Amino acid sequence: MQRRWQVLLVTAVAVFMGFLDVTIVNIAFPDIEASFPRTSLAGLSWILNAYNIVFAALLVPAGRIADRVGRRRMFFLGLGTFLGASAAAGLAPSVEVLVAARVVQAAGAAALVPTSLALLLPEFPLAQRATATALWGATGAVAAATGPSLGGALVDATSWRWVFFVNLLIGLPAIVPARRLLRETREAHPGPLPDAVGVILLVAGVGLLSLGIVEGQAWGWGSASVLGAVAGAAVVLVLFLARSARHPAPVVELSLFRVRSFAVANAGVLLFALGFYALLLGNVLFLTRVWGYSVLEAGLALTPGPLLAAVTAPIGGRLADRYGQRVVALPGGLLFAAGCLMFAAHAPGRPDYAASFLPWMALTGSGVGLSFAAWGSAAVAELPPSRFATGSALSACSRQIGAVLGIAVLIAVIGTPARGEALAAFHRAWFLMAMPALGAAALALGLGRVRARDPEAVAVPT
Repeated sequence: MQRRWQVLLVTAVAVFMGFLDVTIVNIAFPDIEASFPRTSLAGLSWILNAYNIVFAALLVPAGRIADRVGRRRMFFLGLGTFLGASAAAGLAPSVEVLVAARVVQAAGAAALVPTSLALLLPEFPLAQRATATALWGATGAVAAATGPSLGGALVDATSWRWVFFVNLLIGLPAIVPARRLLRETREAHPGPLPDAVGVILLVAGVGLLSLGIVEGQAWGWGSASVLGAVAGAAVVLVLFLARSARHPAPVVELSLFRVRSFAVANAGVLLFALGFYALLLGNVLFLTRVWGYSVLEAGLALTPGPLLAAVTAPIGGRLADRYGQRVVALPGGLLFAAGCLMFAAHAPGRPDYAASFLPWMALTGSGVGLSFAAWGSAAVAELPPSRFATGSALSACSRQIGAVLGIAVLIAVIGTPARGEALAAFHRAWFLMAMPALGAAALALGLGRVRARDPEAVAVPT
């Protein structure tokens, strides 16, 4: 096997673990709740929310620091942190320890995700970078989609603790080949350290925004707590933008957004992730609540979706390498939207998997593979190599905020309907899931013909 594909395999393991933990714990939540019966539901919810919020908030600072101090060094720091925290979460004797372990685990994942792509891209020639990025990005999508089925199988066979221990089985075997294969890269002339105040403002802003979204249903969308969190996020992020515009070493160089493909890709991946993550959770809830499937049955029923995403992603990457990302992102969004609309129009109240679920899941799965292949590669295609980690971190942050928002909207739409109203609630949810995918498809038209550029000819815009 050529070296470049070995590097892809090693870095894909890292991104798989990072995004797997976004969804795998959801399916284990009832089992965790049974282990800690004295803890309130609000307290238990932080097992899920802490990871999502910290992961989203730390992605960009971690990517920027990696560009400066070394991506390989940051990769192994993130890997060790993530695996150690996974072990601590699996052994946690209390909810407090479990939540703390999840916070540390999210910090490790935030270091792993952007550095893995930054280490991968220099190994591939320009003509194959969209394919490489597509496979890397699809790994994250497949991981998130596989979470419910893998988690359901682990919980059914063992206990909730194995949804954390499984990371050790995935990550530990990758350490030795990673040390042999990964080459250290960093900025040639790093200059001063990234703005520490800017890091704090960015983490606080993204954290407050994610907190308001995540807790919107529990606290009430019009409550002072939610409105305060969102308003605080707006104020802090405006301060962050103002500081970034004038600081000599900002965490996020706002000039990057003058690269049209980068700006459009971040907007596109946020929109698409909103519908994608809502669909992941929504289909699990539909199969278990409306059709009465067990958790294990639901997980198995959902497996064809991520498999199709894994098949279509490399196809999308090759097409993007040859024709540009627009011709892949546009049909990807349309296929996903079509699948959601067919769910909304035809999913019945009684089980009819082969005729009324599987065909529409094939459409959404294919759309996922094409969309993440296109948006992921477009986000970094026209950036200089010195900004690969920062660019991929911003793209992953956009994706994670879309995930948090999509799940929050889904819960708000579905709520706790009466027995006879559940089907109609899911039909409304599927219809709404199609809207952001259509928006992403429309944004694809603004990508133009994106192509990876000669690194020597690319500079950060000023």
